[in-house]
Amino acid sequence: MIARLSKNAVLAVYGLLIVIPLLVVLFGTFKTTPELFANPFAPPGSLSLNNYAETLTGQNLGAAFLNSTMVTLTSVTLTLFIASLAAYGVARIRGWKGWAIYGFIVLGMSVPAQANMIPQYVLFQQLGLLDSRLGLILINIVVTLPVAVFILGGFMRTLPSDLFEAATVDGSGPFRTYYAVAVPLSMPSIAATGIFLFVMHWNDLLYPLLFISSPDKRTLPLALLSFQGEFQTNYPLLFAGVILASIPVVVAYVFLQRFFVAGMTAGAVKG
Repeated sequence: MIARLSKNAVLAVYGLLIVIPLLVVLFGTFKTTPELFANPFAPPGSLSLNNYAETLTGQNLGAAFLNSTMVTLTSVTLTLFIASLAAYGVARIRGWKGWAIYGFIVLGMSVPAQANMIPQYVLFQQLGLLDSRLGLILINIVVTLPVAVFILGGFMRTLPSDLFEAATVDGSGPFRTYYAVAVPLSMPSIAATGIFLFVMHWNDLLYPLLFISSPDKRTLPLALLSFQGEFQTNYPLLFAGVILASIPVVVAYVFLQRFFVAGMTAGAVKG
């Protein structure tokens, strides 16, 4: 009984540590700066949407929202396609050769992003990809491809080889077996990986900060960074931008949580 009460108390404290900052941010979006600093924990006096309107129009966050949407969706789609092909390939190559190729790809996860920034910047400058959305999409794919192959490759190796052999006997080629057998069976893992990649790309600040200089090509994290002034920060506008930037991630998780949970537990229990 005491252990249960202690556990509930710890969970309650943990919940408060999460909920209270969220409420401060949410309440702050409906306040002015003086109201926020006067009492940040108090509910707003009125539900005015002026901060949201100012964030979307006056701060040009709408254009940044569109940039992030285009870059993120394109990056996630192409990364999943390439990673699923690579994972299917290494899963079908049995023996040490398959593990060697898999390990070589996954080895990219061990390289810190900061160690590659200067070579990447120089390379993109030479290729004319600086200050372009295409450059952001390419760097997103390259950076997150190893982790995507790591997740999908581990799952596809658990698929029964009899299914692939049966498809081959029926006259199915490698690519047809990939999209007709491997992809449908791997959808929970693909969806879970897609959510993971979506969050990474959507919230990425490092590469937009490194490669993007034009205001009309900024992504959401980079646009939110511009809300912070040298001497003063308009926190109500910043909070409104944070709430707007969080909506797509929350919506994506709500609609795909069934696949996310299935992908996280797939392969844990084998029948």
